[in-house]
Order: sequence, then structure tokens, then C-alpha cells
Amino acid sequence: MNNKIDNFYKAFEDKYRGSNEVIKNRLSIYLPYVKTINKIYTEMRCLDLGCGRGEWIELLNDHSINAYGVDLNPQMIHAYKNTNKVIVGDVITHLKSLPNESLELITGFHIAEHLKFEDLYTLIEESFRVLKSSGLLILETPNTENLTVGTSGFYIDPTHIRPIPMLQLNFLTEHIGFYRSQILRLQQWEALSDKTTPISFYQVLNGVSPDYAIISQKKGSSTNMKSFDELFSIKHGISLEEIADRQFLQQHDLYNTLKFRLIELEAINRSHDNFINSYSASIKVINFLTFPITKVFKSIKKLITSE
Repeated sequence: MNNKIDNFYKAFEDKYRGSNEVIKNRLSIYLPYVKTINKIYTEMRCLDLGCGRGEWIELLNDHSINAYGVDLNPQMIHAYKNTNKVIVGDVITHLKSLPNESLELITGFHIAEHLKFEDLYTLIEESFRVLKSSGLLILETPNTENLTVGTSGFYIDPTHIRPIPMLQLNFLTEHIGFYRSQILRLQQWEALSDKTTPISFYQVLNGVSPDYAIISQKKGSSTNMKSFDELFSIKHGISLEEIADRQFLQQHDLYNTLKFRLIELEAINRSHDNFINSYSASIKVINFLTFPITKVFKSIKKLITSE
């Protein structure tokens, strides 16, 4: 990048990425994984690839976890208040410089979509080499399963190369050698956690998690791996298929409700019609019975009037 592009991207991140506190709050979802691996490796270190403004490093430092980052954009590094925790440089070059099995945790938040496939493959391959047994690789990227993200939001950032479907990234980590991986759908519309929440068609397009993460683990001892089993079993977020199914079922239930209401109204209308018909018949009978009497009264009135 040149200085103009570096400056642009720093301003772009400040406008669209969210505040420091907002990002730290979002990233806190990963802390249970960090704390679990910290119990195994009490002197653990984390490398954050494409660390940007350093929110993740700050969050880990807040929890007494030793972390540092690498980013190609010096404007990002200069904005970070604790510059001894960050390095200006290429993330793959830095990974290649590290010894085998020298780190416990490697993370990359919104970096994968900026890389060509060959570079992404190398990044994951080198991360696998550098991680210790039971170590974790966390990669977060935009979720194009969210149709608004996939058709427009993803392309707001001009440095994005291509969206990465979650199944592709998940398979890639397993292909390279990670023992297991977990998909986390992130930042979904909170009301979706309540299955009774009405879902509009727009929310089908936009309600799915805008980001997702793949958490991949290198194989370790059975005891160490078992300590992560519960975390890896948790389901995070809702898929496009699930939200579409829920919207369809809600529309189907609404249709049935309206259908039964119409049937009730038809029954009421028939009852009203029967009443009106019965009333009309009664009037006719009364008119028929009272007509002779009325005729007599009219004749009497005429006689009285003529006198």
C-alpha cells in the first residue's frame, strides 16, 4: 500500500468498523476459548494477524494474556497506543520466520477476505506449523450467507478480494491438518434468539449473522482436547435456511389463522342471513294477517270523514 491508500483505509476503518469498545465487546465471544487454552499453557502467547487498530490485543492484555500483532498498514500501527505490541510487516513473511510449535493461539479478524486463495492457504498452513498441540487458529470474515452482506456490504471495502463461503474455509483448515473446526455465526439480529419473533422478508435477507468465524484446533492430548469439547459443541447463530424456514412457517400459520377466521365470519354471515330471511318472512306474514283489519279501519275512517 502507498501512503494515500494507507490513510484512506485507516479513515475507512474508523468510519465503518465501529468504536474500540464496540469491537472489544464483539471479540469477547472468543475469551472462553482463550481462557481454556491458558489453563493448559499458563505462559501462552497470541499472534494477531492483520491486527489493525489492536482491539483484540488490548482485550487480551486486559485479561493478562500476552499478545502481539502484525499489520502491513503503518497508519494502523501508529494509531495503536501501545506500539511495542505491534509490528509493521507482511503477516505471511512473519509467520514463516517463527519456529515450529512456538505459539498457542493465532488469530486473524477480517484478513482472510483480503488475501488471494494461495496466500490464504499459506497463512493457514504456516499457522498450523507454528501452533503447539491443542493450539487454536481463529479466522473471522464477512458472512455472505447474509444476503445483504453478500450482494452489497462486502463490496463497500475496496480492498476485499473475494468473499469466502464458510464451508470452503472450514474445509480448508481441515484439509491442511487441523483436527477439528467449529463455525461461529456472529452478530446476528438479537431478537432472532426468541423463536416467536415475527420475521419479515427483509429480515430473511438481512437478519443472518453478518460475520462468521472458523475456530480450528490442532490435535493434542486427549485430556487437553476434552477440555474444549463443551465449547466446540455450542451452536452459534442462525443459518439462512433456518431463518427462511421460520419466516415461511410464520406466514403459513398466519395464513391458517386468517383462513379459520374467514370460515368463522362466513358462518356468522350465514347466521345473519338466516335471521334476516326469517325476519322478512315474519313481516310478510304479519302484513298478510293485518291487511284485512287495515282495510276495515280505512273503510270506517272514510265513513266517519264523509259524515
